[in-house]
Amino acid sequence: MSSPTPLKFLMPGWFSVVMGLCGLSLAWHRAVPLLGDMADGLALVAGLLALVVFVVLLVASWVRVSRYPAALADDLKHPVRHAFVAAFPVSMLLLATVGVALGGAGGELALLWRTLWWAGSLGQFWATLWVLGRWLAPSAPGTSAGNTGLWPAVTPVLLIPVVGNVLAPLAGVPLGHGGWAAAQFGIGAFFWPVALALILARRIAHSPLPDRVLPAWFITVAPPAVIGLVLAQLVERGQAPLGAVQALWGVALFFALWVLPVLKRAVAQPFGIPFWALSFPLAAFTTLTLRLLELQGGPGGLMQTAAVLLLAATSMVVLWLGFATVRGLRDGSLLAPEPVASITPVAG
Repeated sequence: MSSPTPLKFLMPGWFSVVMGLCGLSLAWHRAVPLLGDMADGLALVAGLLALVVFVVLLVASWVRVSRYPAALADDLKHPVRHAFVAAFPVSMLLLATVGVALGGAGGELALLWRTLWWAGSLGQFWATLWVLGRWLAPSAPGTSAGNTGLWPAVTPVLLIPVVGNVLAPLAGVPLGHGGWAAAQFGIGAFFWPVALALILARRIAHSPLPDRVLPAWFITVAPPAVIGLVLAQLVERGQAPLGAVQALWGVALFFALWVLPVLKRAVAQPFGIPFWALSFPLAAFTTLTLRLLELQGGPGGLMQTAAVLLLAATSMVVLWLGFATVRGLRDGSLLAPEPVASITPVAG
């Protein structure tokens, strides 16, 4: 049944749709040497669709804030949803990356990509400070003895605001902002093992993730894949060894296979926006595979087969997510209250 106030439930996590579409665009663009101009055309379509969805979500979010400010306040207090606030600046970073990849760092749209990049970069930097600042806040009021109220906030979604900084060099270096991009990359690379260790500690020593958050486990694939793509930039400049990219590809492969068994339990849940957590990590791993194929000397062999299969799988997953999202919007099951586990909000 449709909610009478659907915009009230448009949480920041909806920008993960933009992230997935941008990831698909970058994956198809990287497949051009292998598949020709058709791949570039599909990359352009996916990139334009990502931009359209971003604009629609931006306008809708602005209306939501003006009409339902308390709903946004609830999102920012929620132990899981608060971390999705970083999906907005990450979307801008990825749109700038797609623009630079498809159109170059110069040209008529260079100012747009530069503006998007700086807005996304600074927004992501703020999101990291804000989320990590909550770790230093007092415990949530009303928590029981021995419960700080912080463990419920430790989920793979935390990787978006904390580790998402590693995206900065992908467009920042071509745009001429390599110094700041490297500094921001360092923040994300430093906190990646920290956040990952906390996530594993929460799972092993405390409690499993709520069923509705199970797709978020796939976010763990994204950091090594993106870091590998950044290192690939350095390999082209002779500033890093090819082995470093191969190592990160191996780590991403491990995480992809490690969380794969979770997929059956994840898709058994009613469809929701958290399912889009499958899209960008898979696309990033696909892009890294295609990138590594180039760096290792061109097409051929097992790596080419893996790249083509991953590209097909990524495209099918994003198409499925897109159709499921349209269906959910049509029948009113998405922009509505979701059944969630009872968890205590983190301290503000």
